[in-house]
Amino acid sequence: MTPLESHPQGVVIRVKARPGARRNAFAGLHDGALSIDVTAAPEKGKANDAIIALLAKTFGIAKSSIELISSPANSQKRFLLAELDLATAEKCLSDIL
Repeated sequence: MTPLESHPQGVVIRVKARPGARRNAFAGLHDGALSIDVTAAPEKGKANDAIIALLAKTFGIAKSSIELISSPANSQKRFLLAELDLATAEKCLSDIL
C-alpha cells in the first residue's frame, strides 16, 4: 500500500511521525504510511516543521507548498504536497526507499 494519493491540488502523503530521534531520516513504510524520524520534540509544532522541511527537500518543493491537513497532535498525519503530480511523487519516494 502506497502512502501517496492524488489530490486536486497535488498529492497527499500519509506519514507516521517519530519525534525525538537521533537524526532526521526516512524509516521506511509502516501500515501504509511513510515513517519519518525527526530530532525535534513533539511540542509546539516543532516536529511537524521538521517533517515539512525534510519532505520539501526530498520532493524538491518549497516548504510553503506543504500543508499539514490532518492530525497535528497525532503521530499519524497527512500532508498535502501542492503542485506536485502523483508520478513525480512516486519517483521521489522510490528513490528514498
